Amino acid sequence: MGNAICMNKKGNSSTSNNNGSRSKRMMVERSKRRTSMEEELLHKQALTLAIQHHQNQLTQSQRFGEGNISRRGIGSTSSRRRNNNLSESFSANKQLPEFLENLKTKKFVLIHGEGFGAWCWYKTMSQLEEAGLQPIALDLQGSGINLADTNNVKTLAEYSKPLIVYLQTLQDDEQVILVGHSSGGACVSYALEHFPKKVSKAIFLCGTMISNGQRPFDVFVAELGSAELFMQESNFLIYGDGKEKPPTGFMFEKQQMHGLYFNQSPAKDIALAMVSMRPIPLGPMMEKLSLTPENYGTGRRFYIQTLEDHALSPDVQEKLVRENPPEGVFKIKGSDHCPFFSKPQSLHKILLEIAQIP
Repeated sequence: MGNAICMNKKGNSSTSNNNGSRSKRMMVERSKRRTSMEEELLHKQALTLAIQHHQNQLTQSQRFGEGNISRRGIGSTSSRRRNNNLSESFSANKQLPEFLENLKTKKFVLIHGEGFGAWCWYKTMSQLEEAGLQPIALDLQGSGINLADTNNVKTLAEYSKPLIVYLQTLQDDEQVILVGHSSGGACVSYALEHFPKKVSKAIFLCGTMISNGQRPFDVFVAELGSAELFMQESNFLIYGDGKEKPPTGFMFEKQQMHGLYFNQSPAKDIALAMVSMRPIPLGPMMEKLSLTPENYGTGRRFYIQTLEDHALSPDVQEKLVRENPPEGVFKIKGSDHCPFFSKPQSLHKILLEIAQIP
């Protein structure tokens, strides 16, 4: 009878363990399904945002007759409603109308970096609009919703074409503030050289603020180890003209982009970027810039450093500032390489501060 009791306990114990194991497995499976559903929902939300943004860009482009430009009218109802409130960037004793009246240049032209598009500025544009300013974001050639084939973009002039076309349409006495992110800084430098009178100030956001005779690619070499090593990494190089010819572009895998660009960005912003990023033309990155003292050298340049940047480290950014000193240097804590930023208002405040510098 004692043996029977002993066996019964073991049986109960075994049943309990089995039930516990099944319960754990079910919990793990439910957790996996929930995670998968959340990721799918996040992806759909991001895709919806991207589609809506692209549609808005096309609508605005048709309305204003300016291809590949994202512009949300400052006179819109929503913009007027927001402008009734003072921006956080202004002190309590300084009224917005006075600020606008004293500001000579109200137009900000936002230039994205490699792989990105005008869509990456949506937070910054909202902040600048709330301050009563006129932000415009451009898609560079072969980027965003620009329909050009990335493989055919061979030079910096071609890559910068939408910016050049925009600057050419400005009135003779009209100026803008250029903001260049990452490799978009090379396009800003190019514009400074060729249209110095059109640029009131040039702002480099973790940008390739290079010196005369340098290539945009040279800035990233310090991060990559060497140009030779980069060219050997054929897993992300694109050979649009065939394997027997030099590569025409490159695009990192999603996991690489996560670590390089979005180490501080919110999950929704990352999901939006994953469905919006496009290949990067290699030719413009390999082109040496010719910058003269009388054109580029007379431009007013400012640099914004991103202190948690894995794509262009703070050390490399500091080196750029030392070798090619700008008029002012600003820093954003907790910021990665993407213009989304987990704290977008920090960028907004700095841009407004630079705009007010006499």
